[in-house]
Amino acid sequence: MPPEQLLVLGCGALAKELLEVVGRNRLDHVTVECLPAKLHNTPAQIPAAVAQRLAAGGYDRALIGYGDCGTAGALDVVLEEFDADRLPGAHCYEFFATGNVFASIHDDDPGTFYLTDFLVRHFHRLVWKGLGLDRHPQLLADYFGNYRRVVYLSQFDNPDMVELARECADKLGLQFEHRSVGLGDLETELIEFSSTRRVGAGA
Repeated sequence: MPPEQLLVLGCGALAKELLEVVGRNRLDHVTVECLPAKLHNTPAQIPAAVAQRLAAGGYDRALIGYGDCGTAGALDVVLEEFDADRLPGAHCYEFFATGNVFASIHDDDPGTFYLTDFLVRHFHRLVWKGLGLDRHPQLLADYFGNYRRVVYLSQFDNPDMVELARECADKLGLQFEHRSVGLGDLETELIEFSSTRRVGAGA
């Protein structure tokens, strides 16, 4: 029996991490495709974009590389229609850190702004420029006045990235904390998805 052809349809912010898991675990029957990371600025558009790709077919099973990601349950409605699964949790911070660890960090201080490797690399474009702080720095207090710290949830060990994350926190005027969490549930869920076979699957 030939292996199933598996699709992982992920957020563009997870492309590097998804490809890392597939490559180092030799998941040759898994194809990774990513939707534009900028969809996170308009989460209401995520379900339709996912549905459009799933409707195109060409795979036996699909795992969606998103949490709920601000779709207020609408993404799960799409996944039920197409009999697909997604990563656990509300967002990438949760499945990178894993649920219990993220809950502990959040409960310790709800006034926390989170960074991942992707957000550190693209902080100026997505956060500073994306919020208009490059043009209107006086808005900083409006956006971040209720935050007290930045927690950098790193996927890969890189001292230069830690320093960049610290600079991001300094720019926001917030305390800095680093947690090396790795790939968390993203890796375990993807490996489990790739190693099980659903009876009668096909597209």
